[in-house]
Amino acid sequence: MVLSEVPWDHRIPLPALTPGRARGAVALLALLCFINSYDGEFVFDDSEAIVNNKDLKPTTPLSNIWSNDFWGSNLSSNSSHKSYRPLTVLTFRLNYLLAGGLHPIGFHMLNIILHAVISALMIDVFAILIGGLDYDETGRILNHAPKTSLLAALFFAAHPIHTESVAGVVGRADLLCALFFQLSFLTYCKAFSRGSDGAYRMCVQWVVVSILLCAAAMLCKEQGITVLGVNAAFDVLLICNVNVYELSQRLLLRKNPLNMSEVLRTGLPTRLALMGFGGMSMLYARWRIMGTGPPAFTEVDNPASFADNIFLRIVNYNYYYSLNAWLLLCPWWLCFDWSMGCVPLIKSATDWRMVWLLLLWCILIGLISQALCSQDGQRRRTLTLGLVLLVVPFLPASNVFFRVGFVIAERVLYLSSAGSCLLLACCLGHCCCRWARHRKLLCVCVWSLLCVYAARCALRSNQWRSEQRLFTSALSVCPLNAKVHYNVGKNLADRGNTTAAIGYYREAVRLHPTYVHAMNNLGNILKERNELLEAEQLLSRAVSIQPDFAAAWMNLGIVQNSLLKFEEAEHSYWNAIRFRRKYPDCYYNLGRLYADQNRHVDALNAWRNATMLKPEHSLAWNNMVILLDNTGNLGQAELIGREALRILPYDHTIMFSLANVLGKLQKYKESEGFFLHALRINPNAASCHGNLAVLYHRWGKLELAKKHYELSLKLDPQAPGTKDNYNMLLRKLDQLKHPPS
Repeated sequence: MVLSEVPWDHRIPLPALTPGRARGAVALLALLCFINSYDGEFVFDDSEAIVNNKDLKPTTPLSNIWSNDFWGSNLSSNSSHKSYRPLTVLTFRLNYLLAGGLHPIGFHMLNIILHAVISALMIDVFAILIGGLDYDETGRILNHAPKTSLLAALFFAAHPIHTESVAGVVGRADLLCALFFQLSFLTYCKAFSRGSDGAYRMCVQWVVVSILLCAAAMLCKEQGITVLGVNAAFDVLLICNVNVYELSQRLLLRKNPLNMSEVLRTGLPTRLALMGFGGMSMLYARWRIMGTGPPAFTEVDNPASFADNIFLRIVNYNYYYSLNAWLLLCPWWLCFDWSMGCVPLIKSATDWRMVWLLLLWCILIGLISQALCSQDGQRRRTLTLGLVLLVVPFLPASNVFFRVGFVIAERVLYLSSAGSCLLLACCLGHCCCRWARHRKLLCVCVWSLLCVYAARCALRSNQWRSEQRLFTSALSVCPLNAKVHYNVGKNLADRGNTTAAIGYYREAVRLHPTYVHAMNNLGNILKERNELLEAEQLLSRAVSIQPDFAAAWMNLGIVQNSLLKFEEAEHSYWNAIRFRRKYPDCYYNLGRLYADQNRHVDALNAWRNATMLKPEHSLAWNNMVILLDNTGNLGQAELIGREALRILPYDHTIMFSLANVLGKLQKYKESEGFFLHALRINPNAASCHGNLAVLYHRWGKLELAKKHYELSLKLDPQAPGTKDNYNMLLRKLDQLKHPPS
């Protein structure tokens, strides 16, 4: 239906711009709000989805992205998150290929550009939802609400809730999903053209294309399927001009029954059947792809879904909805993670936070009543479609159909924010119409709000540039969130500040006493500081809480080995291997335990297992060469060393160990070659200079031996044995210069 006039549109305090300039202004604002994140690092979830995801690398078969989840795990695995987003991963892979590796700038720039394009396209989406579907003589869609649609698009472009989606690379999934969502909707609109009699004509081909674009949106992120609901609502309310309130009254009271022939003539049942079939096909395909069923989430991911009874679950879900609504209205308190105690559960009806639930539903009921019962058809349709755009894309995250793995996720509000921006722009339009004499004040309010939004985006984008800023910023927003303290501690530890990291890890464990990952990391730091007893207690507690925590079992074994508890250490290592069969680092540490006990054959077998599981495991190769060298098996040591260098041709530690073996085998020339190659890679290795000097000493090249002894002592004056060997060489040189008479 054409809504020829939007009564409040001309009152909105914005300049009248041509369509091209309006899109350009919106795109420019979107770029300005988020451009300072272009040179950011890979942060938070980017580590798993980008840095550690083998599906991005050219050496990985392209077909893997169709069988793996978003994080690079096989979908059939029980540990898979089941997030199937192959088109998003494909764009990551293209970024990797174009940049020649993991260079964040290209990834961030594409996100910023996508947001600018989506924001510009929002003008067309809002124009249709507010002003209806109409065409000019050339077949272009007319915008009957140019100022309202521009204002809503400006709000969308600068909304701070989008920072996570734009500044975080993994937000690419939300951006691509939103882009295909828009294209699906606009294509669905293209299916309708006005005939000479004023009625709409439908083109089935465009409906099919719209469904295919919906499938593409779903292959970027699961939320994409909700565009079918928006398309259906648009069809019912604008194309078929159905008054939902009157229709419900006729159905409930059975007065003036529906004329089915009239309904069939509109083609609505055909279109709904097509979209229904397409949607069910997508859901069925998605379910089959998931393989082992839905992912398993824990209580810390979504505590409300594990509440004692259904009443508490419903209450807490509604409290989560109110928090999401507040973030859309006032996006000031933003956090990268809202789990682990950040939002304590409501456990009784007397909790003061129940007020927020009541307020949310009062506002929603008020909006719904206006959307259904308003005498103004324009207001009725705009409010209804605004609510549809707000609520429908949020449904997959609502816990209504299935349990989700988060409390609040700012990324999932990317599409829903379009509905809130539409409602806000229309509300301001009504205010401008009603209070025309306060036009200047309203103009100041509109521009002030846009400036505040833009400033908040710039500030938040800057926080997303590095993990240190991002994690630290969350401390003031979610001080009760154990994961926030854990991530701050981990970031400090990665930067070498283990003393400060200990405090944050301890706070994470205090806030969440069963936080096994914090215990494991804290235990590791205490192990390095030689505080072995406390480390053992923490790691033992971690594996008692989560018996299949393989990394904690391995770290416990390392601590027990250091405490000379060899039997307990061996038991811990084998537990780690039992829970993670392909665990090369654990086999390496098991080999070290056996070597300490002089169980040389067992040590060699363990290290061989490590290299079979991880051929580039340098330490395991090197330890095998050293052990065989120390036990006099020089021939076997040479074979192992050469095999290792075929896999790791630039590993200077293996070259050093092999050179020592060849020197003992009196293969001086080859030994010299490996020593010199190792020194070209690592010229400041005092031990390498020292052992090369010993080789020259044995070989009779005394001047070269003298040179490398001196280099070794210059790099490490306390090098064991080097000083004595050097003095011995000097005496020999003196004897050669002054032979006894």
